[in-house]
Amino acid sequence: MLKTSARLLELLSLLQTRRDWAGAELAARLGVSTRTVRRDVDRLRDLGYPVHATRGSAGYRLGAGAALPPLLLDEEAVAVAVSLGTAAGGSVASIGETAVRALAKLEQVLPSRLRHRVRTLQQATVRAGLAPGPQVPAATLVAIAEACRRHERLRFDYADHTGAASRREVEPHSLVSWGRRWYLVAWDAARGDWRTFRVDRLTPKSPGGARFTPREPPCGDVAVYLERQLSSRMWPYRATVLLHESATAVAGRIWPGTGTLEPVDDTSCLLHVGADTLHALVWMITSVDAAFTLAGGPPELAEALRRQGERCLHAVTGRSAGTAGPAPAAATRPG
Repeated sequence: MLKTSARLLELLSLLQTRRDWAGAELAARLGVSTRTVRRDVDRLRDLGYPVHATRGSAGYRLGAGAALPPLLLDEEAVAVAVSLGTAAGGSVASIGETAVRALAKLEQVLPSRLRHRVRTLQQATVRAGLAPGPQVPAATLVAIAEACRRHERLRFDYADHTGAASRREVEPHSLVSWGRRWYLVAWDAARGDWRTFRVDRLTPKSPGGARFTPREPPCGDVAVYLERQLSSRMWPYRATVLLHESATAVAGRIWPGTGTLEPVDDTSCLLHVGADTLHALVWMITSVDAAFTLAGGPPELAEALRRQGERCLHAVTGRSAGTAGPAPAAATRPG
């Protein structure tokens, strides 16, 4: 199948290079018989590509609507269309309009059968979920990617979460798309450690710096490193709680990016979490289905947890934690 597909691609490439081809010429260029050429032409026609027989000779001509490199399989056409549609709503600045234009051009040159399938998928799909994150200029992503590929130091202006500006020069390792944001993982020589930078907060400077020898990625995997960073160390509000279950028992209940676990013993572990706000920090801690003890965090966190507990108690009993009196009778199902 792979050999046949490669030959079909080569055949279509030849047909695109000039207006008319004799069957014998195509057979000679492909190293096959004229009978095989006829079969391959039939396969292209079955896929919806307009290959016409020329009058007066045993030749072929590629018709209108196939000027781009062909998509031989339905899955390829659908994959490209879905990717373009996703990019149109993504977090890379200016790429949305470009993706929309590219998708429109793609639909114009697709065979009608594939065009119908792509439009059917688009009409049946609804985009939902979180709003896109901060947009990043495509040129910024390209500049960082080039520095990663060439192993050249990257110079840039950076603004942290407080707005404080600084000039940085780092050894870039990888770009990571995480959730709604882009991050750069890099070695900061001035600080002697790995650092993570929000790409929407940096502005590359040229020329770049000197070449460097790539280092082993932190944690052996930049995605794992970034998850740990985002879970606790980079947030303005951070806390540690002692969960009264083993790390193995609760690992499946920790959402990706929510926090990092540190085993203590067979019956307990530490959960390190971080968030933008105190309210979000409370939610992250209480979303884990496990008994816990607050081990460290900002002074106001204990009070925020107490208020959350009172709200939950009031929701199910109709009274706050300090209200005396018997609990309301349990509801019964009508007989």
